[in-house]
Amino acid sequence: MNDVLLLIISCALLGSVVGFLAGLLGIGGGLIIVPVLSSLLLNFQIVEADQVIVVAIATSLASILFTSTSSALAHHRNDNIPWQIAPWVMGGVALGALLSGFFAAWLPEQAVRIIFCVSVIAIALRMIFSKSHQEHQKPLPSGGLLGAITTLMGSLSAMIGIGGGALIVPLLSHFSVDMKKAIGCAAACGIVIALFGSVGYVSSGWQHFAWQNGFAGFVYLPALFGIIVTSWFMAPLGAKATQHWPVKVIKRIFAALLVVIAIRMLMS
Repeated sequence: MNDVLLLIISCALLGSVVGFLAGLLGIGGGLIIVPVLSSLLLNFQIVEADQVIVVAIATSLASILFTSTSSALAHHRNDNIPWQIAPWVMGGVALGALLSGFFAAWLPEQAVRIIFCVSVIAIALRMIFSKSHQEHQKPLPSGGLLGAITTLMGSLSAMIGIGGGALIVPLLSHFSVDMKKAIGCAAACGIVIALFGSVGYVSSGWQHFAWQNGFAGFVYLPALFGIIVTSWFMAPLGAKATQHWPVKVIKRIFAALLVVIAIRMLMS
């Protein structure tokens, strides 16, 4: 079987898992896509080791644009997006993602890998050891301050190739936003993080990869197609599950997923 076709099939299987989790947890799926896609790209000798993380992150962000759109639409239909705060959060993450994407080409691969690992571990520990939601209820910051905080989150999210849910959901939950509403808001934010982050990665990657080799900047198009062809349809199923599964169960799944990814990245 042709290597590119085999890669697309592998990415389609990856996309089905990522799509469901995107709908269920509000994450774009980059925490899973980046390490798995990095291994696939190296295995099929698509890119060299010193560029594989950047390509995986860029492709992850591009796929999240589609996955998060499907997830956000489903959450909107279920009235799970708090539109009174969503514009501030989305504006902040959009600015941060755009800045991060344009600076991607100047970041050393090892630095990006370290940032990814440290971020995932910190998020996992925060989710596992945080106290109950009731004990942490705090009012949301003002719109401007919330926008500034989410700008930093958008920058980090784009830098490590995630949709932002892994950062935004714990933040909003900490500030007394209902878990399901936080997931819905994170899904909507994934759209703008992916859009502005992808623009930066495509623009900065033209000098490194050629279109005729299957690349649009740092984005590898065959892998992108494989992921979105299944993730688009699986995201609404995950969003539907959010309506029926207890919040405590969702939080435990979220925390367990982050722990697995942290261990996987440390061992890679």
